[in-house]
Amino acid sequence: MSAITIRIATSSDAVMIADLSRQTFYDAFAADNTPENMDKFMNEQFTREKLIAEVSDPASIFLLATINDEIAGYARLRESSNPPELSDLPSIEIARIYAVTTTIGKGVGSALMQRCIAIAQEKQRSVIWLGVWEHNKRAIDFYTKWGFQKFSEHIFVVGDDPQTDWLMKKKL
Repeated sequence: MSAITIRIATSSDAVMIADLSRQTFYDAFAADNTPENMDKFMNEQFTREKLIAEVSDPASIFLLATINDEIAGYARLRESSNPPELSDLPSIEIARIYAVTTTIGKGVGSALMQRCIAIAQEKQRSVIWLGVWEHNKRAIDFYTKWGFQKFSEHIFVVGDDPQTDWLMKKKL
């Protein structure tokens, strides 16, 4: 089994991260959404330009996973406003965590999650949280295995389709 390496991304990785973000999102959700809603989401909300800008956002930390120097996945941690249910607890959000389709099941998600949790602990957060589509059973099972529990829901719009995301948290 090849070793998975995780590193913090820099602004020089921005274009690659933007392309990776678009590809992994499309691969994960195109089959469950209409082409029209996917196109609208990708071309309005998830543009390459917006994603490139996110990498320079001081409130974000991007992690890159590689296997044998090939990009295998990424995660985005984000300092953001807490959902009301977390009130003023010191927390950080896992805004995205994706593995390249060909690497799913090879430990990439686990390696990224481990590093996200370590960073949250280094930053002395008491909670790490995320949103996940209610129909993404594989991801929900993964987060549950890592000790995340559902605490709320919110709407995430893909194109014109309002979808329910579960908000899940893990106490650190």
